[in-house]
Amino acid sequence: MPDNSMGLIFPTLILFLVVVTLFSFLQRKNVRGPPCIRGWIPWLGASFEFGKAPLEFIEQARIKYGPIFTVFAMGNRMTFVTEEEGIDVFFKSKKLNFELAIQNPICHTASIPKNIFLTLHEKLYIMLKGKLGTLNLYQFTGQLTEELHEQLENLGTRGTMDLNDLIRHVLYPVTVNVLFNKGLFLTNKRKIKEFHHHFQVFDEGFEYGSQVPECLLRNWSKSKKWLLTLFEKNISDIKAYKSAKGNSLTVMQAVLDIVEMETSEQSSKYGLLTLWASLSNAAPIAFWTLGFILSHPDIHKNIMQSISSVFGTAGKDKIKLSEDELKKLLLIKWCILEAVRLRAPGIITRKVMKPVKILNHTVPAGDLLMLSPFWQHRNPKYFPEPELFKPERWKKANLEKHAFLDCFLAFGRGKFQCPGRWFALLEIQIFIILIFYKYDCNLLDPLPKPSFLHLVGVPQPDGQCRIEYKQRI
Repeated sequence: MPDNSMGLIFPTLILFLVVVTLFSFLQRKNVRGPPCIRGWIPWLGASFEFGKAPLEFIEQARIKYGPIFTVFAMGNRMTFVTEEEGIDVFFKSKKLNFELAIQNPICHTASIPKNIFLTLHEKLYIMLKGKLGTLNLYQFTGQLTEELHEQLENLGTRGTMDLNDLIRHVLYPVTVNVLFNKGLFLTNKRKIKEFHHHFQVFDEGFEYGSQVPECLLRNWSKSKKWLLTLFEKNISDIKAYKSAKGNSLTVMQAVLDIVEMETSEQSSKYGLLTLWASLSNAAPIAFWTLGFILSHPDIHKNIMQSISSVFGTAGKDKIKLSEDELKKLLLIKWCILEAVRLRAPGIITRKVMKPVKILNHTVPAGDLLMLSPFWQHRNPKYFPEPELFKPERWKKANLEKHAFLDCFLAFGRGKFQCPGRWFALLEIQIFIILIFYKYDCNLLDPLPKPSFLHLVGVPQPDGQCRIEYKQRI
């Protein structure tokens, strides 16, 4: 009998090639999916172009491809929604998941196993939301005021510093003393310098550490291990600490209570994560707020007049603050929120669990859906003259009922809004009040432009900005 096997191979091969070609053609012509920027390198995709200047990259892609597009980078498909039409879908759709979007970055940066993170995240969030929420916020006012007085006294009667360094030297110990326990890390100049160095390296490399294998980030990995070791050495002291409020637990003690119900091995890792969350955004927000105020003499003058009207002639006395007095100084709070609007975090994200339709596109399951508050906050429909620093626009916000302006997304929205937002705003407001009450301050350099190095957290300033301060008599 004749062998027909060779005769069957060629038609089968041709059919296979036709199917593959047709499939590829249909994929390219799939008008339902957002346009995709893939780059030329497998797995890395458009990582280099994107990582160099992410928000500028987003803007150029938005101009070229429209309000929704996908970027393939480091093995991930990241689909960006850059206009208001996708906001409701982003925050309300049940087809999207926040926890699954952030579990990999948390695993990489804090070495917390995925199963532990998914088990504990909601419990920890509910606890932090209650402990740092508006109903309990008054409990921190006195302690923050005392700690800020102490740290500001360390500045001396006069001096010149880089504004970033001044903010860190004041706010880092205040935050640690209030949320963890007093004198935990920052007890002498050598330890302060060492802590600042390692935390800054860890913070500035956080985004890379969340994506890139740790073995490729030698300095970042070294600082991460230093911080973890620091917590391991101090866990027992954190647990034993008695706060000034009697038997009430500090925030870190409450975190450890929940973590250790599941596993004690993760204590230092959750300590590092809590530390990063509490320090990484407050200091940059304070930097931009103070910088914007000092760059606008009319606003600075109005703030000084309002402080004098509440506390009398500014000086070096240890004034005390109450909730009523803070309400009389709303202009400062408006300035903080306006600074946040202009220097908002680069990206917030959700994991697409089922295909979801946005505008005329269907975003496939598995994508990371990304939203940039930076661009939403520049929508002139909601923020007229969006590039200008205009604190008075916040008059329209119902802050007494803890409501922000429409389309203000810096702290997220919905179920997993930032639980520490009100604590951070309170800390910065008291800091601004006290530094202006105690010191005459002037910027010696123009306020720098933001650097878009970070995708997570408020963008850091790009360049030096010195401040000169002199104690009031």
